[in-house]
Amino acid sequence: MNVTLTDIPGVLLIKPNVFGDHRGSFCETYSRRQFAAHGLDIDFVQDNQVISTRAGVLRGLHFQIPPMAQAKLVRVTRGAVFDVVVDLRKGSATFGKWQGFTLSAENFLQLLVPKGMAHGYMTLTGHVEFLYKVDAPYAPGHEGGIRWNDPDLNIAWPDLPPILSDKDLRLPLWAESGIQFSI
Repeated sequence: MNVTLTDIPGVLLIKPNVFGDHRGSFCETYSRRQFAAHGLDIDFVQDNQVISTRAGVLRGLHFQIPPMAQAKLVRVTRGAVFDVVVDLRKGSATFGKWQGFTLSAENFLQLLVPKGMAHGYMTLTGHVEFLYKVDAPYAPGHEGGIRWNDPDLNIAWPDLPPILSDKDLRLPLWAESGIQFSI
């Protein structure tokens, strides 16, 4: 597995080793041993799968607040997404900054999103299958979010008409939410 540091500390781009031949391919998508070898000690407790049928589906920007904050390991097994993280950690050198990544079934890239980040993605293709592991269970009383098109964040989303849930359409602007995580 190859681990690449990103512009936001703690956010890691992970490329598993992919072995292929005339039959197809094999890759180990998660190994506690490999994570430990890279200094990553995360106890994942839940796997989630999301299927989106159209390009332009936008989910996020979501997070959970302490004590139920979540670290996530996200990947795409069908199609492609533009995946975004926003640093909400007060005192971080990248506080309030965002970074985007293209994850796809073809590139096998995974993104490790640490606690203290808002996270969201937009599908770039139809028929996307998005999988992720979390280190804390979903806790409705601790969930939060920031509007995807917050002008203070100025995220450069792909030029697709966004398809959002009613819930995501009603998310507050970051300044209105007052959300900050301690680090």
